[in-house]
Amino acid sequence: MKVKIGFVTLAMVFFVLFINAKIYSDALFLSYTVDLKKQDLKLFWKDDKNQNFGSIENLKLILEKKGLELDFAMNGGMYKQDNSPQGLYIENQKILSPLDTTTATGNFYLKPNGVFYITTENIPKICTTEKFTNDGKIKYATQSGPMLVIDNEIHPAFKKGSMNVNIRNGVGILPNGKVLFVLSKKEINFYDFAKYFKDLGCRNALYLDGFVSRAYVPSENWIQTDGNFGVLFAVTTKK
Repeated sequence: MKVKIGFVTLAMVFFVLFINAKIYSDALFLSYTVDLKKQDLKLFWKDDKNQNFGSIENLKLILEKKGLELDFAMNGGMYKQDNSPQGLYIENQKILSPLDTTTATGNFYLKPNGVFYITTENIPKICTTEKFTNDGKIKYATQSGPMLVIDNEIHPAFKKGSMNVNIRNGVGILPNGKVLFVLSKKEINFYDFAKYFKDLGCRNALYLDGFVSRAYVPSENWIQTDGNFGVLFAVTTKK
């Protein structure tokens, strides 16, 4: 028996699937998209007194004194015990911490790891550490690891169904060139976290950190301002 499916019915099916997928993603992930053509995304580490910002709250208060509104903030790449950046960190074209190409244990060294950076032309990019080159035209950069998605492929070390779950945050580049920041609302394994970026079209995505991760997204009623971090991502607007 043949069953005819009308256009309206088919459209309703896709709509229901879309809504269910959105509910699923909203329940598991907090996402924030940045358009560098319209928004001011920067990396922050130390204030004018050479002190670590540390928490999102401290960054928010200092920026407000300068007449800036904090629209978004999230912890960046991994950091050492003294809160200095783990691996490469570039701020305003200055290398404040060198690229780390050594071999060791831990998430940062689960190779390939990688670098997120913004060029002086405000173009965001993510690449593996091995492919990174500094041509002097890099405004901001933070190194972290492991890569989540590499050239449209999920990191080969990640296993579907892994019980290695944690709160996680990461960054990817969408097909339209916008930057996608994601924080898992619940504990999740590396494979499922990476798959979220891949399913949204990110050819490359980078893991930032784990259970300490925090995000400040007032537009989504998500307010986390605690923590004691190294580098912080932030989007600001003038008051």
